Amino acid sequence: MFKNYLKIAWRNLLKNKGYSIINVGGLALGMAVTLIIGLWINDELSYNNYFQDKSKIAQVYQSQTFNGNTGTGPAIPLPLEPALRERYGDSFEHLVMSSWTNDSFLKYGENKISRPGNYMQRTAPELLDLQILKGEKDGLREVNSIMISESTASSLFGEEDPIGKVIRISNEYDLMVTSVYKDIPQNNSFHDTEYIIPWEHYTANREWIQNSLENWGNNSFQMFVQLTPNTDMKKFSETIRNLKKDLNEDTAEFNPQIFLLPMEDWYLRNNFEQGKQVGGRIKYVWLFGIIGAFVLLLACINFMNLSTARSEKRAKEVGIRKSIGSQKGQLVYQFLSESFLVVVFAFFLALLFVLLSLNGFNELARKEMVFPWKSSGFWLISIAFIFFTALLAGSYPAMYLSSFRPVDVLKGTFKAGRYAGLPRKILVVVQFTVSIAFIIGTVIVMQQINYAKNRPIGYDREGLIQIPTFSQDFSGKTDLMRNEFIASGAVTHMATSSSPTTQIWSNRSGFTWEGKPDGFQEDLAWTEVSAEYAKTLNLKIVEGRDFSRDFASDSLGVLINETAKKYLGMLDPVGKLLRDTDDEDPDPPMKIIGVVEDMIAQSPYEPVKQGVYVYDRFENFSYYNLRLNPKQSASENLAIVEQVYKEHFPDIPFEYQFVDEQYGRKFASEERIGHLSGIFTALAILISCLGLFGLTSFVAEQRTKEIGVRKVLGATVFNVWNMLSKDFLKLVTISCFIAIPISYYIMNGWLQDYPYRVILKWWIFLLAVIGAMGITVLTVSFQAIKAAKQNPIKSLRTE
Repeated sequence: MFKNYLKIAWRNLLKNKGYSIINVGGLALGMAVTLIIGLWINDELSYNNYFQDKSKIAQVYQSQTFNGNTGTGPAIPLPLEPALRERYGDSFEHLVMSSWTNDSFLKYGENKISRPGNYMQRTAPELLDLQILKGEKDGLREVNSIMISESTASSLFGEEDPIGKVIRISNEYDLMVTSVYKDIPQNNSFHDTEYIIPWEHYTANREWIQNSLENWGNNSFQMFVQLTPNTDMKKFSETIRNLKKDLNEDTAEFNPQIFLLPMEDWYLRNNFEQGKQVGGRIKYVWLFGIIGAFVLLLACINFMNLSTARSEKRAKEVGIRKSIGSQKGQLVYQFLSESFLVVVFAFFLALLFVLLSLNGFNELARKEMVFPWKSSGFWLISIAFIFFTALLAGSYPAMYLSSFRPVDVLKGTFKAGRYAGLPRKILVVVQFTVSIAFIIGTVIVMQQINYAKNRPIGYDREGLIQIPTFSQDFSGKTDLMRNEFIASGAVTHMATSSSPTTQIWSNRSGFTWEGKPDGFQEDLAWTEVSAEYAKTLNLKIVEGRDFSRDFASDSLGVLINETAKKYLGMLDPVGKLLRDTDDEDPDPPMKIIGVVEDMIAQSPYEPVKQGVYVYDRFENFSYYNLRLNPKQSASENLAIVEQVYKEHFPDIPFEYQFVDEQYGRKFASEERIGHLSGIFTALAILISCLGLFGLTSFVAEQRTKEIGVRKVLGATVFNVWNMLSKDFLKLVTISCFIAIPISYYIMNGWLQDYPYRVILKWWIFLLAVIGAMGITVLTVSFQAIKAAKQNPIKSLRTE
């Protein structure tokens, strides 16, 4: 019987090729979107699945409160480590201190590369589940050892065995390769860790770390832990919450709270507001999941509409089958089998669409997804997906078509009924409500991105590059290199800084000043710079003056930004002193010599943080900042800069970053979401238009004789077009009135996550309405005008 149903379904597909193409094509598009979104969601949810004991791994986080504002992050003080080991050592399988991930220069022979990596404690390879390809798992037991990734080993050694070889690090010290581990996958928090150096080497070679062994106020480190199987993470996190406050009274005023952030939350739920977890990228998982579900729904609606619209064509078939004994259940089963056949065709076509678009999607989404051909789970889900879609798309048409009364059909008195088309109209309204909401959402996302992009950033990023200086080779050569670069003609200005232009690496507190309110807890963004910093970045001095090498006293000078002026409560800050409150080893007081215009160094969606720019007396710089000569091409300038650089640092690879590119990366996540939303919105509109096209075609076919009579009686093409189009335009108008308040509510809520955000304007919604109307008119007009121009003699000819 099922075989017979499939034969009938196949004949109906071949008999009505136009409708079949629209049905199969629309469903295939909807299913392809759903499949590719499903792959993306699976990749997001599987982040860090590389780890076998993911549920027991966590990072130590800290919340601190400054003047009522609570900030949360993974930066912790060094004394916390011995405190945790001593008090709760039995609760840890592994406890690993780590530096932040930073680039270093690696050299072997003539090969010189720059790679990111970490200094970590000895049990890090076990906590990270590193897959050792060569060497030993316990590769960090010797202080002068290094573990490197497979790709790093290939870049440095080629086919040569790296084990036992010595690598020169930042042209400062030599380390012996003890292990080579498999590259950590991209969807992993440690993907950028391409080398690991023993923690003991880190602490032994840096005086500032030795000075931090008992300093609870220096939050410059991070810590990862793996709990024992019988330790409950949530309970243990509560146990250690007040540990820092209990052990150090000096930090109690900031109410430090120590807790564990589980690995499963590192990627998807790492946003905090006022010390409370408020989500993160998980909102995008929900967003695209909803988009995928709605796009599939739109495709299923097309199937329902076209199937029920052609009901009268199949009414006699239903009547004959019922008259010879077919039960309603059998008819439902037949129509569902037709739906199943269409969905199977659509699914395989959708697979083809996914395969053709996966590389482009990966590039756009910055993923490395592969099609799971060998995954039995994927195919089981696919089978369930096919049956679910077939049931969703075919259930209503099956119930509707099987409900016809055979007596009325065979007597020729069957009428679809006055309200028979109402469900189809409702479904069209649903389709365009979703499509219009998608249009509005996409426009608002792109508006928010452009709003932040056009925000004044306070400095000139065009022609500005930064060169990392993570080596002692750069010490004592700043003036020499500035003179050399400028004399080359490729550079007009050069300055040094302790942080990159687009980031803030250090925050300081512990200062007092004239007029400081009692109990005020300051938190200042701290950047150490050379005298030419403002000139190099084209920072505008709004009060006072810039640093000058003509004044020896400027070595204790400081510039503040406009936000810091308000934050410190200074009406006339120039000449005021900032004093260190450290009783044991106070720094000399610093004089404010000028105020600079606010510059965006962190997120362009956040308010500018109160910042101070301190004269770099001790060469704590990490970057050269170079303003390229605008009279020459960038490539010409860079070639000259590289030549000068290599003359003085032949053993260190020449690495540089364009500041405008680094700034542009701050929008990367939102831009990817915007572009993906735009693509899915376009596909949703296309699917809706396919259904509208099919319905218009059917209505025109159904009213062929009526159109012929009207034309004989003098109706124009416009009259006929108006007759066929107005009903659809009414439905789209209704969709607009439904979609606008829904999209306003949702997008206004989304914008609340951004302190610096666009204001929703009426023209955005008007644009979406005009767009939806225009799309409807174009879609309907093709068939309407075609029907209107048909020769009335042919349409009135007796069949």
